[in-house]
Amino acid sequence: MSEQALDHDEPHKGNIALRLNWLRAGVLGGNDGIVSTAGIVLGVAGATATRSTILTAGVAGLAAGAMSMAVGEYVSVSSQRDTEHALLEKERGELRDSPDEELAELTDMYAAKGLSHDLAAEVAEQLTALDALAAHAEVELGINPSNLTSPWHAAFASWVSFTLGAVLPLIAITVPPPALRVPITVVAVLLALGVTGIVSGRLGKAPLARPFWRNVIGGSVAMTVTYGIGSLFGHVAL
Repeated sequence: MSEQALDHDEPHKGNIALRLNWLRAGVLGGNDGIVSTAGIVLGVAGATATRSTILTAGVAGLAAGAMSMAVGEYVSVSSQRDTEHALLEKERGELRDSPDEELAELTDMYAAKGLSHDLAAEVAEQLTALDALAAHAEVELGINPSNLTSPWHAAFASWVSFTLGAVLPLIAITVPPPALRVPITVVAVLLALGVTGIVSGRLGKAPLARPFWRNVIGGSVAMTVTYGIGSLFGHVAL
């Protein structure tokens, strides 16, 4: 296979970073779904052993949490995208009104990266001739104009990941017999949180022990607190 074919098949750095961001968002969404839903169903299980009540609370929590995640992600990414559009429009106007100054600015930015001034000027001229806006946006703003994040995609990804994460504690709390619901749910949730912690550590190229224990300890605290609250209020006559 030729070198040109290898270069063509090799994934671009920007695309890799974007995919990693999606994976991280998916892992975080799934983690939120696991913890929040487990907290709800264990809290209700501490107050009552009625399967239908526990399931209703869990499904309601799943729906509310998934929609909240989706809406929050949509609003956040939309705001980011609006800012990026405004910056690109400003850059587009500067390129139109003062192209020579913008070319000199691009040359200086490449020279600041370590290129000689002559080579920086040549690179700036060639990239400007190819796509001036893309060249300036990448170096000056850190934005790829042709690869902006979609708020709809972000919202959908958050909704799906949260829902998938929430399904685990729902199944664990409703399928076993009453005496085994809580211990099975706790074990299943902690195992799942350990897995998401390891995955997030691998994606972030970080040591695995810290995210693993952070997830497991955080989930343990959340489940203990909500189960304790459910047990307390479930025996209080109001």
